[in-house]
Amino acid sequence: MSTAAAAIELQEKTRAERGKLGFWIYLMTDLMLFAALFATYIVLRQNIADGPSGREFFDMQFVLVETVLLLTSSYLCGLAMLTLRAGNKRTTLGLLLATGLLGAAFLGMEIYEFAHLVHEGYDWTRSAFLSAFFTLVGTHGAHILVGLIWLSVVWIRLMKRGITHQTKHHLGLFSLFWHFLDVVWIFVFTVVYLMGVA
Repeated sequence: MSTAAAAIELQEKTRAERGKLGFWIYLMTDLMLFAALFATYIVLRQNIADGPSGREFFDMQFVLVETVLLLTSSYLCGLAMLTLRAGNKRTTLGLLLATGLLGAAFLGMEIYEFAHLVHEGYDWTRSAFLSAFFTLVGTHGAHILVGLIWLSVVWIRLMKRGITHQTKHHLGLFSLFWHFLDVVWIFVFTVVYLMGVA
């Protein structure tokens, strides 16, 4: 390897490391955002203003299906990263496509749940509990939407450019983001839904 090529490779690695650090800092700020939303929800969950509580309208079977979809998408995303490292572009693309489809199904179910609640008269203006519920779960859903857009862009880049240092880097960051959203959902499932029907 020539000196110029080695210098370029070192520069790319340095840029990737800085990007990774910056992304971890972003994830920590997102973690603080969700911590604040969880704290707000916990404080307001009993303030139903003579309206319904979660026990009255949470459909745990529906939420369990959502949870399985999102956790399975995270598992497939992890497998995609393994096949990417092994240099298998075709399998990686297939696993990422499956990850995106399951994520889209999850988001579709979340939108359906919100629409159903609003149709039943349980919108975010009805009580402090419902405001906190829609804000917390909706913020997670907005992150899922951003993740799906990001995945689409990275998928197209991988398809066109193949496995490069840059596509590995971008997919690695996406994978961190997607797994982070799964961890947040586990807390949503536990704090909002399981505690809400207990």
